[in-house]
Amino acid sequence: MKPSGWDTACDQYLVDRPPSEVPRPPQVADVAAWTARLGAVPGHYQSIELVVQGTGRDTVVLTGLNVRVTRIGAPLAWNAYSMGEGCGGGVDVLSYDLDLDAARPRPVVTEGSTGLPVKVSEGDPEVIEVTAVTTSHDVSWYLELEWASGDRRGTLPVDLGHGTPFRTSAVKGRPLYVHPIGGHAWEPSPFQP
Repeated sequence: MKPSGWDTACDQYLVDRPPSEVPRPPQVADVAAWTARLGAVPGHYQSIELVVQGTGRDTVVLTGLNVRVTRIGAPLAWNAYSMGEGCGGGVDVLSYDLDLDAARPRPVVTEGSTGLPVKVSEGDPEVIEVTAVTTSHDVSWYLELEWASGDRRGTLPVDLGHGTPFRTSAVKGRPLYVHPIGGHAWEPSPFQP
């Protein structure tokens, strides 16, 4: 499982510090430590990539994907920091959009993508990407992946680990800062959310 920001320069993070106290954007390998050290929260959207495969000879059918919201609050009143300038696109196998502002958030298959159910095995993994968006709230949430294999069935929680939910906050109206390539300090972005 890979949360957003760990492999892209497109992400924004909310940090409860002024620009003078926020270190420059980290290298990709250092994003986890950077966000943990600053208590940073993904802003506006969070993309989760799951690579799912079986562990034995039996085929496993992934039958469903659910979202569980654990907390909804007002958006964080922190500064927003962009991890880079310019963004690219990726290749998705199974892709879902998740509107965290909906009354009952649920993963919706992205146009042009396939959805569940799908078979996986030890030699035939699948990639599932979920892109969660909020424009109005600060939301803590996690996913549940339902599976079946023969007469066995189960639900696999997908979170940050040890039961810690993902957290995503809206950035609208928050000051947005960028650290230009070759720059020495954070600067206000010309594109404010």
